[in-house]
Amino acid sequence: MSLVARRLESAGIPTVIIGSARDIVEEVAVARFLFTDLPLGNPCGPPNDRHAQLDNVTMAIQMLESTVASRTTVQAPVRWVDDQWRETFMKPHDSANI
Repeated sequence: MSLVARRLESAGIPTVIIGSARDIVEEVAVARFLFTDLPLGNPCGPPNDRHAQLDNVTMAIQMLESTVASRTTVQAPVRWVDDQWRETFMKPHDSANI
């Protein structure tokens, strides 16, 4: 998506990337990036947390309206349910019967 955003920007269409892979997105040099420190696949917020999701989308729209400098990154204040997700996210469990 980052490369698509750069292409759209070069055509004069403003974009905002909402995502979690900060190092990758910043390396591609998108114009506007709303960084959410959340598990991959959940860029707008935790499932069923409409308040957090709405806050993130609102921040992204505000970035479109107010960002002047290129390569701007803003960190969203949204948090995951608990801070232990990094230890268990995407790791196989012993209970998996495959």
